[in-house]
Amino acid sequence: MTDDDHTESETAPTTAPLARDDVTPDSPFTLPGFFAALDEGDLLAAVCEECGKRLVPPRPACYACGGRQLHVEVQPRTGTVVSYTEVRTPPPALADRAPYTVAIVELDSGARLTGRVTVPYAETSIGLPVRLTARDPDEDEREMALSYEVDWPIHEFDPV
Repeated sequence: MTDDDHTESETAPTTAPLARDDVTPDSPFTLPGFFAALDEGDLLAAVCEECGKRLVPPRPACYACGGRQLHVEVQPRTGTVVSYTEVRTPPPALADRAPYTVAIVELDSGARLTGRVTVPYAETSIGLPVRLTARDPDEDEREMALSYEVDWPIHEFDPV
């Protein structure tokens, strides 16, 4: 399945829940709902109808203006690195992976998402074009995950 196979209409409900009882685990405005959509191939953002800010992962209130009128949109998987760092002292379960690079990526839509970059720090730069990929977690990643996170996909950025 390609990114083009998904549309916003497949990610119902598409508007933010306004009442506590409206928040369900499968809502794209929750982390379980966000990661379930990512596992299906959709990178989702909440878009604030008041200020236009894109929030990845989606949440039911805008952190830029406080607005509560948000809807979900599928985001592009491509973008550029706007900031990055090298992790030399990771959590114990990931010690064998250090050092690794983590970046803030501005997607082509303007939304920003933090994630690992699949190349070493020395090969990463501000402005580096990247593409988001998602994969199943490895055993060491599952060991450090909370019980409800064990099957969430791991997102990473590959240079393009």
